[in-house]
Amino acid sequence: MSAAAEAQILAEGTAFPNFSLLNQDGETVSHESLKGHPTIVYFYPKDDTSGCTAEACAFRDLMPDFGNAAVIGVSPDSVRSHKKFIEKYSLNFTLLADVDQSLCNAVGVWVEKSMYGKKYMGVERTTFLLDSEGIIRKVWRKVKVDGHGREVVDELAKLS
Repeated sequence: MSAAAEAQILAEGTAFPNFSLLNQDGETVSHESLKGHPTIVYFYPKDDTSGCTAEACAFRDLMPDFGNAAVIGVSPDSVRSHKKFIEKYSLNFTLLADVDQSLCNAVGVWVEKSMYGKKYMGVERTTFLLDSEGIIRKVWRKVKVDGHGREVVDELAKLS
């Protein structure tokens, strides 16, 4: 199934796909660990770049407003890169290393992009809000970083 077809299936009201990835500490995190509490899963292109750092720091600063919801960032960067990113910016949530883009492909965020006329594959900045059963309740595609964290907080409040 193509990424585009898969992305169409991942609409609000559907289950988030199964996955098993390593976090910044080299520990395995799976889809089962998302159940029991709301979860914000956000996909971003690259650790320690301007937009991705701004997004991560916004989520970090809004953690008290997320209540019992977990925040998980996902990018194709390595475990080591995630560990350095967390330490540099005192991030207080989990980052998952999707080095083979398996989860990015499964949720339809590994897409063709273009910069200065050159085409390449990369992550389309996307956020999924999951309920306590792992069901997608809201999807933000092509996220603009400025103000996004607050949008997620406001949507999370509607789950309560």
